[in-house]
Amino acid sequence: MMKILNFFELTKHKTSVKQEFNAGLTTFLAMMYIVPVNMLIMSEAGMPKEALLTATALITIISCIFNGFFANTPVALSVGMGLNAYFTYGLVKGMGIAWQTALGVVFISAFILAVLSLTNFRIWIMKNIPVDLRRAISAGIGAFICFVGLKQMGFIVSSPATFVTIGNVSDPKVLVGTIGIILAMSFWALNLKGGFILAVAVTSIIAWIFGIYPAPNEIFSAPASIGPIFGELDIMSAFSLALIPAIITFFITHLFDSIGTLTGVCNRAELFDENDEHGTKKIAKNLTSDAVASVAGAVVGTSTVTAFAESASGVEAGGKTGLTAIFTGVLFIFTLFLLPLFDAIPANAIYPILVMVGVLMFSELGKINYKDPAICAATFFTVILMPLTYSITIGLSIGFLAYFVIKLVLRKWSDLNSGILVLTLISLIAFLVISAPQTFGKIIGIN
Repeated sequence: MMKILNFFELTKHKTSVKQEFNAGLTTFLAMMYIVPVNMLIMSEAGMPKEALLTATALITIISCIFNGFFANTPVALSVGMGLNAYFTYGLVKGMGIAWQTALGVVFISAFILAVLSLTNFRIWIMKNIPVDLRRAISAGIGAFICFVGLKQMGFIVSSPATFVTIGNVSDPKVLVGTIGIILAMSFWALNLKGGFILAVAVTSIIAWIFGIYPAPNEIFSAPASIGPIFGELDIMSAFSLALIPAIITFFITHLFDSIGTLTGVCNRAELFDENDEHGTKKIAKNLTSDAVASVAGAVVGTSTVTAFAESASGVEAGGKTGLTAIFTGVLFIFTLFLLPLFDAIPANAIYPILVMVGVLMFSELGKINYKDPAICAATFFTVILMPLTYSITIGLSIGFLAYFVIKLVLRKWSDLNSGILVLTLISLIAFLVISAPQTFGKIIGIN
């Protein structure tokens, strides 16, 4: 016991093993939804559900425990919402590439971030990129995944006259999704512990009772094999000009999402300040954790692994050290045995959670300084174009370009630091590769 107290500095942080366990349990209940949600989203890319459930649970267990020991912070890691949707609907379905290639994209972007973990690059980015631009990216991804959730559950459908319109809400399956949104929104507003997984459970039971979806015949089973997806990533096919924007998108989004989440959660736990030298070291260790976990995740068969904002619930419950994250990871072992139950959960009981995660990410807009015209324009284009173009890359690229142009016009030279210049150049390249591939190919001498 004394070794645990000394290693995790429980006495210094004024906590105990019992308090850390309660915090870990709270975090587990708050983010348990990721297992069935990620299983469903990535299965839409053609990957087997059974293997995905095991892979999602496994990488969550490993990454939480690793981060607990390595960074000693109460931050839990799992497959990130937003980028898993981009993986399926942006890359595999949107660009028509194989899921094996998409995993290669995840691997490359994570490997780059892991290598840069050995340098001060992450801190350089953090200090050079305005926090409002990071918030705009978060809100834009929120709008994107909310759009994906509403579309997949049939709440909005395509229209030849208006492009999109309201779906047939009287359809029983769409009605199930609508009930799911109401429940998830209500439980969140009431601040219920494990509100999202509770909403999924209640919505599923309603759908099963009324025969809209078949109920499970059993609840428990032995863990499924990850053999069909383990090591199936295709790194070589991911090395192509057409996929450069996707690699950049995964890299930048992963970086900003992690920095934002870690700063928010750990500041809430009063563990560090990003402007403090000790604080930046803590952030660096956490960033290293999810970079390494993402590399491992691509090999196991999942999308990008990142810090979860739901860790804040564990912090509120008293979690202050890495022991909280370790307990969270250990508790995820139970999800390995719930395949029959998770497989029977209706899709329209899960997609409402995607919508609500979008709502939470969208709330970042309230913290932005709109008096700065460059920030205002960049925020607008980032948020509006991600769902409208069905591309996180396009929204991110045009957002940075808008910021650069306005600062240039206003001659705000001091705001155009090296970080902004580098990301603006990257954004321009990404935009050209996606919107005008032939023209870009001629410029660099390929066509």
